[in-house]
Amino acid sequence: MLIDDVIIKVSAGNGGSGAVAFDKNKLGVGPTGADGGRGGNVYFLGVPELDALKQFRFRKEIKAEDGKNGRGQFMDGKTGKDVIVKIPVGTVIYNLDSDEKMEMIKVKEKILIASGGKGGKGNFFFRSSRNTSPMQSQSGLEGEVFNLRLELKLIADIGFIGLPNVGKSSLLNELTNADPKVANYPFTTLEPNLGVYYDLILADIPGLIEGASSGKGLGTKFLRHIERTKIIFHFISADSVDVKKDYLIIRNELKEYNPEMIEKQEYVFLSKSDLIESKEVEKKIKELKKIKELKNKEVVAFSIFDDESLEKVKVILNKLLKEKIS
Repeated sequence: MLIDDVIIKVSAGNGGSGAVAFDKNKLGVGPTGADGGRGGNVYFLGVPELDALKQFRFRKEIKAEDGKNGRGQFMDGKTGKDVIVKIPVGTVIYNLDSDEKMEMIKVKEKILIASGGKGGKGNFFFRSSRNTSPMQSQSGLEGEVFNLRLELKLIADIGFIGLPNVGKSSLLNELTNADPKVANYPFTTLEPNLGVYYDLILADIPGLIEGASSGKGLGTKFLRHIERTKIIFHFISADSVDVKKDYLIIRNELKEYNPEMIEKQEYVFLSKSDLIESKEVEKKIKELKKIKELKNKEVVAFSIFDDESLEKVKVILNKLLKEKIS
């Protein structure tokens, strides 16, 4: 199960206390109490693995190590160990205590989430000509503590969308090394899958249904992932009894969820073209092109069992790849 929305508590380490101590060496005089060590920080590190948030399924609190207390003979306390937590690229970090928001947008990006408390000063710090034997020291400061909400929103170059069972996962299998579950029944894909076509990141978004934007099924969960994709590959199954209706259902759900989503660059594909006669394929392409949004767009028919039609899909991908790296 993909964990993509969690609430956790992060606590940086507390600073160690300063020491009150005096020189133990023979004939030695004066204060030697050292400072406490700084508490450990909490960092988030961006990783490409989509399932990285599963670590929080049962683990809801993250705590860095406290700094060690100072000792005598000028021996400062050790700094507490930092904690580095791996989270998926595309995660939005909401600080529920300060209302701040951050986003993890790059692999290996490191974000400081909570700072450790400073160590307290030992009595050596307080020495003076008037106070040669100070008895005061400082306690370490507390580390920062925050309640956070982590929400994964995929960052992909291309998002595969459409109704359930339109062949999105099958195409992802053909184009990349991804291995999503594929079967000939609706709702086979229950979690987003990622694949890489050269330098293009492709996201197979689980099938949407009518009413998804209002929360029907797991619609809003999946629509959230489409928000972050730059380009949409919209799939309509060739064996559909009403290709126009299928297309408009998805467009409407995108618009209802976030009107900006229908402004994304879109490519339309008539998938599973091997299931019907070629004349029927042409007829359904013409039906789709009657839709005002598609009048000036190409509708590409393909089947994963037809290398020639798959090549048409690759031509589009290669064009987008060239635009990305240029």
